[in-house]
Amino acid sequence: MSEGEKFGEVEIAIVGGGITGASLAWGLSRLGKKVLVLDEGDVAFRASRGNFALIWVQLKGLGFPAYAHWTNWAADAWPGFAQTLSDQTGIDIAFRRSGGLTLALSDDEMEKQAKAWARLREQPDMPACPHERLDHDGIGRLLPDIGPDVVGGFYCPRDGHVNVLRLFAALHRGLALSGVDYRADHRVDAIVPDGTGFRLSGAWGEVGSAKVVLAAGLGNAVLASMIGLTMPVRPVGGHVMVTEKARPFLRYPTTSVRQTDDGGVMIGTSQEERGFDTSVSPAVLSTLAERAIRTFPLLGRLNVVRSWSALRIMTPDGFPIYDRSLRYPGAFGATCHSGVTLAPAHALRLASWIAEDGSSSGLLDVFRGRRFDVPALA
Repeated sequence: MSEGEKFGEVEIAIVGGGITGASLAWGLSRLGKKVLVLDEGDVAFRASRGNFALIWVQLKGLGFPAYAHWTNWAADAWPGFAQTLSDQTGIDIAFRRSGGLTLALSDDEMEKQAKAWARLREQPDMPACPHERLDHDGIGRLLPDIGPDVVGGFYCPRDGHVNVLRLFAALHRGLALSGVDYRADHRVDAIVPDGTGFRLSGAWGEVGSAKVVLAAGLGNAVLASMIGLTMPVRPVGGHVMVTEKARPFLRYPTTSVRQTDDGGVMIGTSQEERGFDTSVSPAVLSTLAERAIRTFPLLGRLNVVRSWSALRIMTPDGFPIYDRSLRYPGAFGATCHSGVTLAPAHALRLASWIAEDGSSSGLLDVFRGRRFDVPALA
């Protein structure tokens, strides 16, 4: 891209090329839109680095039933989304809807899970979420390699997982095949509304676009104010470890241990409020490893081949923000911390909403950033 390109040349500019930005760009391109993706590149605090690659329905929507509906829709759309992406790109993203387990290592943990399920079911307008409470023996019938410390857990047949690296690669190959203009190392520092559109600029130069979509993760907090949006997000740290390849033993993913399609075992993920610090903490890794070995003793015989820390994107209430600017029509924002689970919803439904200028009402209205503006809602 040359510096100072003519304003209005691009139809839709998406800021951010992670899972969420790529899903939106892929969906918009399939609607016939001319899309430019401006991505900071691998120097960004990519939430995708810390993604555990679960497609998860269990206990989603506690305190916010609309999120349960949104998550369920996405989970149901995953089989078709995965097949379409694979057919287009030739990349097998290893999507599996096997069901998933949340395991408990004490009676207290088990009771907390049971109470959470009860609260979830009692909420008005909650979609049905099939699940089964299992004791140690019940879990053992599904996962024979569990340790004696596993007292039980909950199984949900609607959960699954995917190879997140292949998903990311497939989305970006899909963008290239669909004619999306993807630009790495194009951090956006400023967005200026200008009557008929927006000027986006950075050290690389400037470009104009009729519409702009923020999908820059933690960067949305600063950029949103430039286009009349409220997107308060903060970083929440998480550690992940990957072991050497092992024989297949984990047929069902769990919230803290899952086996990838190539045999490696992922162990995670912690929740740490420590700002933008991505350093690796041996103490956190030790805690994760200890719990994983109690859950599956055979993990004690495997070598860890990689460990890292990454930052999740968290809103004040933990739920996504999808918004359009009333002050500057044509400006949109999207942020969430479940980009893998919600990828089909972003690619299919949210992309359509943006293409239609946010004119549709209904489910997406409840996700607007104005929900955090108490005086405005009073």
